[in-house]
Amino acid sequence: MGLLGWALVFLVVAIVAAVFGFGGISSAAADIARILFFVFIVIFLVMLVAGLLGAAPLPV
Repeated sequence: MGLLGWALVFLVVAIVAAVFGFGGISSAAADIARILFFVFIVIFLVMLVAGLLGAAPLPV
C-alpha cells in the first residue's frame, strides 16, 4: 500500500472516530492523513518534473 492508500486509511479512521465522538483520535488521524497526502503530492510532482525533463529513472 502506497502513501495515498495510507492517507485514505487514516482519513476513514478520522471520519469514523468523528462520527463516534472521539475528537482527539479524529484530529490526530486527520492530521496524519493530511501530512501523508501532501508528501504524496510532493513526491508525485518531483517524479513528474523528472520525467518531463528526461531524467534517468531512479533505481528501485
